[in-house]
Amino acid sequence: MSSPEEHDEYYAQRLKKAEQLREKGENPYANTYHPNARCADLVKEFGEATKESLEAEKRQFKLAGRVMAIRSFGKAAFVQLQDGSQRFQIFVQKNSLSPEAYERYQLLDLGDIAWFDGFLFRTKTNELTLHAEDCRVVSKALRGLPEKWHGLTDVEVRYRQRYLDMAVNPEVRETFVKRSKVLQVMRDELVNRGFLEVETPMMHPIPGGAAARPFVTHHNTLDMDLYLRIAPELYLKRLLVGGLERVFEINRNFRNEGISIQHNPEFTMLELYQTYATYEDLIVLTQDLLNKAAVAITGSDDVMYQERKISFKTPFARYTMMDALREIAKVPEDVLSNRDAAVKYALDTGIKLKRHQEGLGAVLAEIFDVCVQPELIQPTFITQYPTEISPLARKNETDPKFTDRFELFIFGREIANAFSELNDPVDQADRFRSQVAAKEKGDDESMHFDADYVRALEHGMPPAAGLGVGIDRVVMLLTNAASIRDVILFPQLRKNS
Repeated sequence: MSSPEEHDEYYAQRLKKAEQLREKGENPYANTYHPNARCADLVKEFGEATKESLEAEKRQFKLAGRVMAIRSFGKAAFVQLQDGSQRFQIFVQKNSLSPEAYERYQLLDLGDIAWFDGFLFRTKTNELTLHAEDCRVVSKALRGLPEKWHGLTDVEVRYRQRYLDMAVNPEVRETFVKRSKVLQVMRDELVNRGFLEVETPMMHPIPGGAAARPFVTHHNTLDMDLYLRIAPELYLKRLLVGGLERVFEINRNFRNEGISIQHNPEFTMLELYQTYATYEDLIVLTQDLLNKAAVAITGSDDVMYQERKISFKTPFARYTMMDALREIAKVPEDVLSNRDAAVKYALDTGIKLKRHQEGLGAVLAEIFDVCVQPELIQPTFITQYPTEISPLARKNETDPKFTDRFELFIFGREIANAFSELNDPVDQADRFRSQVAAKEKGDDESMHFDADYVRALEHGMPPAAGLGVGIDRVVMLLTNAASIRDVILFPQLRKNS
């Protein structure tokens, strides 16, 4: 790490060079010198071109990008220039530049954004290179680039100063290129299936659609509290009442909860709703979306993640929650059917139950989270969740203690959640009342009673199914990212002390 004195010295030197450019009539932040080619395009078009063909054509190009390295040999130098696509070598020679251009080159520092005009040739080592005939500084960097990133402190800096992380680490930029491609693949697939992309409010008068603690703010003009959305679910289902039969939203959600390698207070979800469908239909859709994304990003439906091979081949494995507890965790039958036995089993396992977790279903869900979920490495659907922990899902018609719902787990993490939607307004009102009762007993993640949503259901919502997919976690899997912070451009961090 450089000392403050060294930083001030280097900063002053670069600032002086910017002033020298101005004295020469040059704007160190000009917007008049533009490239006519990208580095990757030149490599693609001329990567196989011979030295003789390049000399014969002497093709002229203008390149612009960040100066990543300078290897100087007296009156000549090789410059590594990086644009958004990749790096390219520039050959700078005093005799090939005008005196003014060479003076501009001498004011160039690592990290500057520079523009070069020249022709292509091959060096003695056969590297495709641009022979510069003109040089301009188009954005003078007053702070230099870091030499390398290492250690915990630097990891923190990488997240705080993502712009530097991306500038010096091409693989980081590639992660976010892949993230964008994941979203595009999913968006295209849904549009091709007749879904309409919509936008719903980010600020809600009542938090709903998920079990989570919200962020609260206050609207001065309306003099009312509003909540950053924890999920768009209840608004999207209102659209089904209005006649839009297939809708989706790629949205930001906000939950006032802990931060970990899997959790960020704001995160991205794909949420969709389809009328006249069940959760069984969405199992097939979810498999297809993730399989297509995996193939698009990695070229295969077998993906390496943290030294484990994850297979996105369809169909994925599938268990009911009760069968998973039996077969994977080997939970005894009496625990699955008796609340007191389940509570004892949970406590003996080291699970701390909260006051509001009184029902058998809630206790079994806690046992599942601890004893089953970490074992689900390959893509696995868990279906038939207890009704008491699924306030928005349709009850199973054969056994109403359970709902027609699934969650998808990969590498021990929840990736998706879906269910056949509850469209009975009387049942929904009762479920909301149960949530309010749980909140009064201390469950600060329980839902509020949303009277307007119940009113919407009273106007008639077609039978439907809904799905939510955690985009950040999908991108983690497809880019081999250990932390959610690695796939969010600007993750939430503590304030610098």
